[in-house]
Amino acid sequence: MKVGILAANTGRFAEPEAASELAQAAEVAGIESLWTAEHVLWPTGYASAYPYAEGGKMPGDADTRLPDPFVWLTWVGARTSTIRLATGITIVPQRHPGVMAKEVATLDFLSGGRVLLGVGVGWLEEEFKALGVPFADRGRRTDDYIAAMRVLWAEDDASYHGPFVSFSGMSSNPKPPSRAVPIIVGGHSPASARRAGRIGDGFVPLGGDIPELVRLMRKTAAEHGRDPMTLEVTASHEGLRRGDPSAAIEDLAAWGVDRILLPAHRLERGDLAKRCAEWVDRLGDVRPVGERG
Repeated sequence: MKVGILAANTGRFAEPEAASELAQAAEVAGIESLWTAEHVLWPTGYASAYPYAEGGKMPGDADTRLPDPFVWLTWVGARTSTIRLATGITIVPQRHPGVMAKEVATLDFLSGGRVLLGVGVGWLEEEFKALGVPFADRGRRTDDYIAAMRVLWAEDDASYHGPFVSFSGMSSNPKPPSRAVPIIVGGHSPASARRAGRIGDGFVPLGGDIPELVRLMRKTAAEHGRDPMTLEVTASHEGLRRGDPSAAIEDLAAWGVDRILLPAHRLERGDLAKRCAEWVDRLGDVRPVGERG
């Protein structure tokens, strides 16, 4: 089982030296990927309900440091050579797809093709309003932006005409080394599962009924003529956040996930290199139920 670190750019790892230490220790230990969290703005007194915690509020407060995912990943990517650099997730409709295509391709080019683009539609309406981005159509906008970025990564003199973005004869370089970047659709809703099945290269259910969401993703993929088993499933578990993770590990194995995400705060105390190695030993040996000998 692949092992990644979730919300790797939070807590003490938002700081430059700690970020480097984490990335290097994780790479040496055999952790496969680092996954960042994102919010451009943190509204004071927001009413939108955070969907990943009881109480509906994000962990932290208004002065919490949450570095930009692409800048943070560039920082740690320059200090490593093999660990994959993932957004988990980035809020696609808040960025123009031309600008985002350039940022992602540049990071992928400079890092030697190590980027996994985890994408989502967002939930924090007050943030969208402040950025001047319509909240209601964010799902359709996300689909359109992903399609436009894929064209810009694959072609020069490219043309694309969608409901929210349109261009002709445009080139954006450097290209990703493979002229594509894996897009991992994240979320907690049936809409996110269906989006992953339709257009994703993988799925990261961040909450909700994860087994049911994975089933819906695979069903949707099959309905669209895609092989559902080629779509990689990445997941974390509430039981990995604290205490003994044994039950969580059993659940993740039963769900058939391909990559387990360990919350970064489990690594904040003690010897970092030792803690990374211990978690790789524990999580990396997990096998899906159907693959056990």
